[in-house]
Amino acid sequence: MGGALDPVVAEGRRRLRATLDDLEPGSRVEVALSGGADSLALAACLAFVAPHTVWTAGAVVVDHDLQPGSAEVAAHAARQARELGLEVAVVSVEVGTAGGPEAAARDARHAVLRSREADAVLLGHTLDDQAETVLLGLGRGSGPRSLSGMPAVDGIIRRPFLGLRRADTERICTASGLTWWSDPHNADPSFRRSRVRHEVLPLLEDALGGGVAEALARTADQLRADTALLDELAAQVADPCDIPLLAAMPAALRTRVLRRAALEAGADGSELAAVHVGELDRLVTDWHGQTRVELPGRVSAIRVGDALQFQSTPVAG
Repeated sequence: MGGALDPVVAEGRRRLRATLDDLEPGSRVEVALSGGADSLALAACLAFVAPHTVWTAGAVVVDHDLQPGSAEVAAHAARQARELGLEVAVVSVEVGTAGGPEAAARDARHAVLRSREADAVLLGHTLDDQAETVLLGLGRGSGPRSLSGMPAVDGIIRRPFLGLRRADTERICTASGLTWWSDPHNADPSFRRSRVRHEVLPLLEDALGGGVAEALARTADQLRADTALLDELAAQVADPCDIPLLAAMPAALRTRVLRRAALEAGADGSELAAVHVGELDRLVTDWHGQTRVELPGRVSAIRVGDALQFQSTPVAG
């Protein structure tokens, strides 16, 4: 007779079900499996839940080939996933250099994940990851969009464990008889996230008496809800280039309408920052004959009478 079910394992399974409760029987669900504790815990929970929900369950292991032995790490993760009963694919990628090593690896990985023929792809981000993301956004001086952190649902991407701690995922792995890999990059102080994880957050927890990670995650949830509402209101504006209409709006709504207009004109959303939107706002509220505002993606905005116009940025020289 088996022992009592570990309550953390039960909670992991419950959270996975809740994040995927919109999926129909027969849907395909895959775990983005790195071999670390977070994604292995997800794999274990999915392997248990999938037969009860009649989902097709799998895992995709992305080998970035950035460290010696990465192929062996990928093979070990794939072997454990197969032993859990999951269908497994191992995909090797070439990582570029744009945005630095962390961003380039993330972009390569997400390109693979979003290309999968799956109804949902699960990422193992935890509450600790969410807290780190909020602090990193705060350090960059980013606005509420960045400080709202990672959503639980983002298209086919799902993050069931945003309410669990990193220690919880290790506990699920131990209870499931799984051995995880610890990425040495996560302890490398040359990476900003690593320093936030091992230096900044422990210091804040000590100085403020604990509960900092949970508070940061709650703040992200609140900001995400506010941002979603303002984005919805911005999407309802019929003419996002009408200056009298823009000038009459509250600033919080106007800047979102301007961001929407810039994206629709072809601006690069991955590089469009608050400083760019602020300059667009000056065309509306602080007009002194500025010639144009140049945006990432070779798009510029100009003011012509009572309207904004977007055009291709002229080539220098």
